[in-house]
Amino acid sequence: MPLGTLDRTPPPFFKQGATPLHKLIFFTTLSVLLMFCDVRWQLTLPLRSVLSLILTPAQWLSRQPQLLSAGAVDFFEDRELAQSREQQNKAALLAQSLHASQVDQLLLENRQLRDLLALKQRVSTPSLAAQVIYDAADPFTRRVIMDKGSVSGIELSSPVMDEQGIVGQVTRVYPLVSEVTLIIDKDNSIPVLNNRTGARGVAFGESSGAPLLELRYMAANADIQENDILSTSGVDGVYPPGVPVARVIKIERTADSMFARILCQPLGRAQGVRQVLVLKPVGFDEPKRPEPDVVKAPIKAGAKP
Repeated sequence: MPLGTLDRTPPPFFKQGATPLHKLIFFTTLSVLLMFCDVRWQLTLPLRSVLSLILTPAQWLSRQPQLLSAGAVDFFEDRELAQSREQQNKAALLAQSLHASQVDQLLLENRQLRDLLALKQRVSTPSLAAQVIYDAADPFTRRVIMDKGSVSGIELSSPVMDEQGIVGQVTRVYPLVSEVTLIIDKDNSIPVLNNRTGARGVAFGESSGAPLLELRYMAANADIQENDILSTSGVDGVYPPGVPVARVIKIERTADSMFARILCQPLGRAQGVRQVLVLKPVGFDEPKRPEPDVVKAPIKAGAKP
């Protein structure tokens, strides 16, 4: 048989596909492309919503033993401790009754002054009660999951608080659940106001991971003291003004720095919170900014319009 007629292709048994290096380059490029598309256009958001709906029954079932054990512990709680808490609550209620009467009088005076000055009345912020069901899976962030989602009317960027103060902010919404980033997360920030001096600032989650807040960019000679109460300033259009946030617990002033290092203790239960109140972002109720007027250039004489 002539040599030119021989079939020199390898038999099917020895045929191979792409090399491992080519596969690595292809799948690496595909992964980077998918991550870019997800960040830019949120392509995987519908998939996450579907997976959240599918996993909700399994999550509910897995939480039942923990809920039963927690209910048993609450049921067999020591009676003497419960009575002690009742006495403390009664004392706090008596102390707050006087404060409430003063607040009512101040609200009446404030309404009368606003009517006198023809100022717009503050609109009450709508709220929705929710329950924290578990912590987020990422150990490097401070996030929790609550049992209300877009079906219940939860909106993105909604403030979350408990009976003591601000707890966090809704950063991701699914149909039945929502993800809340706590104020102690290192990537979270919240505009605050010093109730004693009226000075404004921005509080960030403490970078070391401790459940504290750090009031940054305050001058070393700023008028701030320990036990000062910080509340929301309302300038960001998200948090309603006047909600308690934190208490100053430590101030460090050094000669080689123009800023003071101020640590604050959150007033809300940023850790272990269960019952929360979700507020509507106040910016959604504000009127839209007017469009700037477009100044037309004058038409020169003899030019066609």
